[in-house]
Amino acid sequence: MKILVIIVSYNFERWMDRCLGSLRESGQRADIVVIDNASQDNSVRLIQENYPEVRLIQSKTNLGFGRANNIGMKIALTEGYDYVFLLNQDAWIDGSTLGTLARLCQQYPQYGIMSPTHLTGSGNKLEHGFSEYTGMKSLEEITALTTGLPIPPIAASFINAAFWMIPVSVLKKIGGFCPLFYHYGEDVDYANRLRHAGLQIGYSSIVFGCHDREYRQISRKTFLHLEQIYLLTEYANINYSFPKAFAYGVLAAVKKSVLAFLKKEIHTSMVYLSITWYLLGCTFKVARYRKINIDREMENRYIL
Repeated sequence: MKILVIIVSYNFERWMDRCLGSLRESGQRADIVVIDNASQDNSVRLIQENYPEVRLIQSKTNLGFGRANNIGMKIALTEGYDYVFLLNQDAWIDGSTLGTLARLCQQYPQYGIMSPTHLTGSGNKLEHGFSEYTGMKSLEEITALTTGLPIPPIAASFINAAFWMIPVSVLKKIGGFCPLFYHYGEDVDYANRLRHAGLQIGYSSIVFGCHDREYRQISRKTFLHLEQIYLLTEYANINYSFPKAFAYGVLAAVKKSVLAFLKKEIHTSMVYLSITWYLLGCTFKVARYRKINIDREMENRYIL
């Protein structure tokens, strides 16, 4: 099997050795492409000096997560790869992850995305987001699932794109990441499109990846920005009719603004009002991309 690992980097230096080092130790051979989003640190030089096996693509500007990944996906399509593995720059995997996930994709074609179990950067507990999405509360709970063989994948409503194994056959069906999303929201939108095509997201309880993001602090400003992105993903969700998507996106922002106003949270109310105007301003683009994403005949959308 031919696997292309795609890493989008921006100031990668902090995690480079753990991330790329884990791929060197992988039991399954894979090619690696790093798309660098105009890093300001020594990322490019260090990759060139220490990781000559990596194909490095340097962007002059920050393309964002989705557009940069689409460059790697295009390589996979044009060069005959069987799978792409999206790996965050602040993440690393165990030696069995690539081979196990690829085999599970072969055995269970109903899964369009396969992921390992996500651990924190310290590796001693489940990553918070993964725990929330899967309903698994502890590493011990995951370990209890590994009794007996064979161990099938476990379905989840969503798993973030820190570690995504995607068959190239799925890329041909679903396409790449939608340009409507620059950074954050791309993976939620992709999962919605995957579900619309009748495919599932799954994870394996016997292989692991560490995601070093527990140090991040979510400020109020960041929270409200993420709210905007979430409401945009709802507006673009092709599993809803357009009126329902409008209600879950635009009207939901209006409701949040009114509720905040009634609580005398004037600043928050104004932020949600600005989000409402932002979403309304995106209506033409949202309608266009909804149409593109529903059109099953448009193979390789956003990639070619």
